[in-house]
Amino acid sequence: MSQRGQEPVEGLIEELIEFLRPYIVPLIDRIDVDEFTTVEFIEAMQLDEPTRQAYEAAVRRWPEGEHRARMVIHGQVIPTLLRRSGRVEWAGYAYGEEDPYAVPAWWRKRPPDRAGAEPGT
Repeated sequence: MSQRGQEPVEGLIEELIEFLRPYIVPLIDRIDVDEFTTVEFIEAMQLDEPTRQAYEAAVRRWPEGEHRARMVIHGQVIPTLLRRSGRVEWAGYAYGEEDPYAVPAWWRKRPPDRAGAEPGT
């Protein structure tokens, strides 16, 4: 297992999840489509200045360089945040979507009466 000092990578991933958490639900709530890809969500993050700055700060926090940081953020941190939000559900892999850092997925917004419910309920 790779480590940063005494901190396991999993701990750093959770730190990044907690760091970006406040930016995710408000952005999901502003998205006015029923389905979107991880790539589209990350593009939307770049359009909101505070969220863009938080994303870039998260990249800088990863100790193994920018490319690996984006791999972790695109492939683990953002998908985890989307799943934990309760506002969307995974809708399959987004074949054909270009993301040099991770395999993109489709996300479907949950109906308002189901938003916030625990995933899988």
